[in-house]
Amino acid sequence: MKSAVILFPGSNRDRDMIKALEQISGQPVATVWHTQTELPEADLYVLPGGFSYGDYLRSGAIAARSPIMGAIKSAAQQGRYVLGVCNGFQMLTEAGLLPGALMRNASLHFVCKEVMLQTTSNNSAFTSKMEKNGIWRCPVAHHDGNYFADEATLKTLENDGRVAFRYAQGTNPNGSINDIAGITSENGRVLGMMPHPENLIEALHGGVEGRAMFESVMAHLDAA
Repeated sequence: MKSAVILFPGSNRDRDMIKALEQISGQPVATVWHTQTELPEADLYVLPGGFSYGDYLRSGAIAARSPIMGAIKSAAQQGRYVLGVCNGFQMLTEAGLLPGALMRNASLHFVCKEVMLQTTSNNSAFTSKMEKNGIWRCPVAHHDGNYFADEATLKTLENDGRVAFRYAQGTNPNGSINDIAGITSENGRVLGMMPHPENLIEALHGGVEGRAMFESVMAHLDAA
């Protein structure tokens, strides 16, 4: 699996993501600065976590208008896979690649802790090898992770199996509607999620629960 990580001013989880992708895929990971307008050849493009542009205006709002985002949109339309984690999820909603919005946490405080996630749907490449309704641990670290969408959008997401992950066992850290932690695009090729699976992929991190999502994508690509 060839992958590339997009870098923005204020990204701070890019190295974590690169390390995770290298360990799981066994291949080097390309990096792309946000001012570029072309992407390298890859199967998966990742928008990592952090505080792009200091979260001015709204989290992810300025980054979503960076030159590279035109190429990301084109890649998604051409059937490539795009993953946005935390700040990356915020960028995807701001860019219109995913519906809804990420608002301030209900507590109005930054939250950094482990939560429990439920894999609500396994009908996309990102969850294809994960146990449906399986519960797993994952870290979160965000101030604006409170997912919201209007009633019609929520109904579509739920009915079409596009809610990939939910906060489980009462661990919702931000007030996100319907306990939503991650959603996919209509074609299933774009995933946005607030938790950080890249930070739980080896035993030294205290667990390997985050590997399954990356391994799902890799297995799906190998089978294609």
